[in-house]
Amino acid sequence: MSMDAEAVSRFLDEYLEAFAACVRGEQEIAQLLALYGVPLIITSDDGVIALTSDSQVATVIQGQVDGLRALHYRGTRVLASEVTVLNATSAIYRASLSRYDDKSDEIDCPTITYVVTGDEGEARITMLAAHGG
Repeated sequence: MSMDAEAVSRFLDEYLEAFAACVRGEQEIAQLLALYGVPLIITSDDGVIALTSDSQVATVIQGQVDGLRALHYRGTRVLASEVTVLNATSAIYRASLSRYDDKSDEIDCPTITYVVTGDEGEARITMLAAHGG
């Protein structure tokens, strides 16, 4: 994947749709997990988690999927986003998001920064930083 702003935005749009489809039970989690790199770093006000194996990534992402499924999550709207291309193999995608349930009520409205890395056509999310919710 070429690390230009348009390609990174497209990748994240596809990721958010894959995430929503997985939570709704319309897609296997393996398809979603293929969009994450290993190691994967997740940061929030609660701390930093460094996931260094496929099984660790699967466990954490499955927990997120299960938590949102319990809230009847249906999808995510991108309210605002910005891409900063760092170099030929990495970019930062920062977005204000609105996650909503099956009644179209907002569940939360986090800002998340994703670091996307890759070359040879394979983009992956390698860091996810939550700014709030």
